[in-house]
Amino acid sequence: MRFRIDLKIFIFVILFYFTKQIQIYGMIMFFAILHELGHLLAGIMLGMKPEKMEIMPYGVAISFQLTPNDYNKKIKNGNQLEMKKILVALAGPITNIIIILIITQLKLNIVLTLMSIYANILLFLFNLLPIYPLDGGRVMKSILHILFGKVKAEKYTNRCSFITLIIVTFIASIAVYLLENIAIFFMSILLWIIFIREDRIYEKRNKIYNLLEKSIEIK
Repeated sequence: MRFRIDLKIFIFVILFYFTKQIQIYGMIMFFAILHELGHLLAGIMLGMKPEKMEIMPYGVAISFQLTPNDYNKKIKNGNQLEMKKILVALAGPITNIIIILIITQLKLNIVLTLMSIYANILLFLFNLLPIYPLDGGRVMKSILHILFGKVKAEKYTNRCSFITLIIVTFIASIAVYLLENIAIFFMSILLWIIFIREDRIYEKRNKIYNLLEKSIEIK
């Protein structure tokens, strides 16, 4: 399994340090690792092979290796693969809920308990946003794939991600003004960076799909 560190994480460490939020950021990163271990465990249990682990400013990401044979199957088996992806994507947020339930049963310092619960709620809500490639976006894409096929699934996922991001940015702008927390602003920027990167990938794939459709029409 390959390992990579996104250097932007050091910018976020400096940012949260000077905004005096380094403790909560460190806690979020710790629980983000546990969150990702939930994905890893679910993937292994479903027979998927881990390919790459990447430490990023908003947590850790693990990708699984998929071969052409995983895609070149009958529709029923292809849907089974999408169901596996859904279960793996949901395993992370479910892990955060389990952690919250465990923490409430432990006799920890009240401040530590509240901070831990707060960090896990943030991770749960953040990752369930229907923005690809966050967990919510992955679940949405797989469901749409089962219902409408790969091409339409990517199209609808891209549009929904953009609309959700506009709404999140608007809410984040209000939160920055009311809470005077500049870190929220930078998290919004990070989401836009993630979306723009995935949007470029989508546009390249969409061009290929259009070329294939034209070649079929010519034949």
